[in-house]
Amino acid sequence: MNNAENDLYLRALRGETVERTPIWVMRQAGRYLPEYRAVRAQAGDFLTLCKTPELACEVTMQPIDRFGLDAAILFSDILTIPDAMGLELVLEEGVGPVFNKPVRSAADISKLSVPDMHQDLGYVMDAVGVIRKELNGRVPLIGFTGSPWTLASYMVEGSGSKDFRRIKGLMFESPDDAHALLQVVTTSVIQYLDAQVKAGAQSLMVFDTWGGMLSTTNYQYFSLAYMQQIVDASKAAHPDVPIVLFTKGGGQWLEMMAATGCDGLGLDWTVDIAAARKRVGEQVVLQGNMDPVVMNTGTQQVQDEAAKVLAAYGHHSESDKGHIFNLGHGIQPFAEPENMAALVDTVKQQSQQYHS
Repeated sequence: MNNAENDLYLRALRGETVERTPIWVMRQAGRYLPEYRAVRAQAGDFLTLCKTPELACEVTMQPIDRFGLDAAILFSDILTIPDAMGLELVLEEGVGPVFNKPVRSAADISKLSVPDMHQDLGYVMDAVGVIRKELNGRVPLIGFTGSPWTLASYMVEGSGSKDFRRIKGLMFESPDDAHALLQVVTTSVIQYLDAQVKAGAQSLMVFDTWGGMLSTTNYQYFSLAYMQQIVDASKAAHPDVPIVLFTKGGGQWLEMMAATGCDGLGLDWTVDIAAARKRVGEQVVLQGNMDPVVMNTGTQQVQDEAAKVLAAYGHHSESDKGHIFNLGHGIQPFAEPENMAALVDTVKQQSQQYHS
């Protein structure tokens, strides 16, 4: 299925026996790297960087070249789909992503349509192709999307939010409209991931960044039900391409998430990985989950905390699917590059003892 020189990550996701724990890091291509900041300055702004395949490839490769991570992740943004739907994404310094044309009514929802994956989002697929060629089999390439609930939250709020009063208001006051919005986004996400795989992505990840602010019932109906559609469609079209779900703040719902049929679950840093292993380790691979703030401290703290995560998961067994090391969320801009080097080296060296 793949010709990766280092296919540790894919083998781990398939639940196969591996000689050590693979590692990659969310937002591993990012502002903590001086070489990333240089390319972003060259591009002029973040969206131009995302929409220029050669530059997206360059920054995707930077952490692979520098640290020897076990997987590359497509450099892009979760908000590409709503931008392609015509909501006009801009990234304001100090504010973050903002939509000039947010979704605020049933009429706005009715006007939304699934983007053309090759005309409207072709730059993403071009980037996937360029990155796969540049990787030349060194490590696998992860494609990704935001979850429908997370994308809908940004679309309705118009930006990030502390209370999510607009999207939650829509959910409570007009649930049919909320479901209509989520369905058009879900259909778009399904086609988007399918196009990424056809362009060369070897694994998929769904980032449900805002699912954790829902109640259990609403999480099931407004977030998980739509991720279930995505898992079902992905498995039907590409049964050999693993898919990982990550709901930030969703540690209480691991059993429900594992029941979707996904291959792996991302864990944020608030989850006890040993307890998570007992709960769902025979169903899914667990990915995580060191607190990303540790990367802003000293090398010794990074080494110590990484060792704690490895020890907490413990010795791998044939009955469990296994562990992929990651942070519990994205690496922050304040992280020291030498800490990433220390993290990767620590995981590579110290995880071997848990695989004998």
